[in-house]
Amino acid sequence: MAAGGAGEVRHWNAAVNGISLHVAERGPADGPAVLLLHGFPELWLSWRHQMAALAARGFRALAPDLRGYGDSDAPADPAAYTIFHIVGDLVALLDHLRLPKVFVVGHDWGALVAWHLCLFRPDRVRAVVNLGVPYFPRGPQPMTEAFAALGDTFYIVQFQEPGRAERAFGRYDVATVLKKFYSIEIDELIAPPGVEIVDFLQAPSSPLPWISEEELGQYAEKFEKSGFTGPLNYYRMLDTNWKLTAPWNGAKITVPAKFILGEKDVGLRSFGTEHYVKSGGLKASVPDLEVVIIEGHHFLQQEQAERVNSEILSYFDKFTSDEASA
Repeated sequence: MAAGGAGEVRHWNAAVNGISLHVAERGPADGPAVLLLHGFPELWLSWRHQMAALAARGFRALAPDLRGYGDSDAPADPAAYTIFHIVGDLVALLDHLRLPKVFVVGHDWGALVAWHLCLFRPDRVRAVVNLGVPYFPRGPQPMTEAFAALGDTFYIVQFQEPGRAERAFGRYDVATVLKKFYSIEIDELIAPPGVEIVDFLQAPSSPLPWISEEELGQYAEKFEKSGFTGPLNYYRMLDTNWKLTAPWNGAKITVPAKFILGEKDVGLRSFGTEHYVKSGGLKASVPDLEVVIIEGHHFLQQEQAERVNSEILSYFDKFTSDEASA
């Protein structure tokens, strides 16, 4: 694909699926569209390096703030954060832009959303690259039952009770909360008995090497405005999602996919993820799959931006070059 001018980041909001969704866009409007889906606790800004690289190669990079985040609407009702709502926002966004089919890149919660976009609407996805969180098929019991054995100190269990994590987060300034999550290097997100996970996590005194203080300030400014309740509501809908996705029990993801995982990611050693990915368990549910494990921790697209850019571009180039030669 021919290179094009990367241009500046353009910002706009669209009325989709009953909410206002903020979108950051970069690259030519007529280029192949790439939808970039952020995780927790992040924003469109976590894709700044990928947006520049994609735009420079002629792609149209579209990075929304997912519902509950940043400059997008944050409905008050926790029930407005099911996987149907989140994926529905994205389908409505594609309809708004009159894009029948797009490339998709997801990280963390954004990867989970991207997997389900592929599961629910494979007709809208050309290919997907996901980072950090593999696709896990629907299990035999709700998520909180599956996690019950880990006890009350497991972060997802702590996040279930409305207001609990918000009160704990509120003991710190927002930038410190973000640094605590961005610098995770422990094997599992489990706190000692009687301790909240945000109290257990350490915030480094020195700046993180992959995010400037100015960039951290941009994140903090948005979370100070929107709060953490919307993002936490994603976790509070895990059991509801399990119930809603019963029709897809045993279904495979047929969209061509690439999965990128950091060898030091906290998620690699949680839930048997490493064995699941390396043993072929993931490929059983996602047959058309490539797996790449690279150096780095959880926030790979920022920490190892050049390598991640290369992995994304080399994968999507297969599809654009096939179409160009057809």
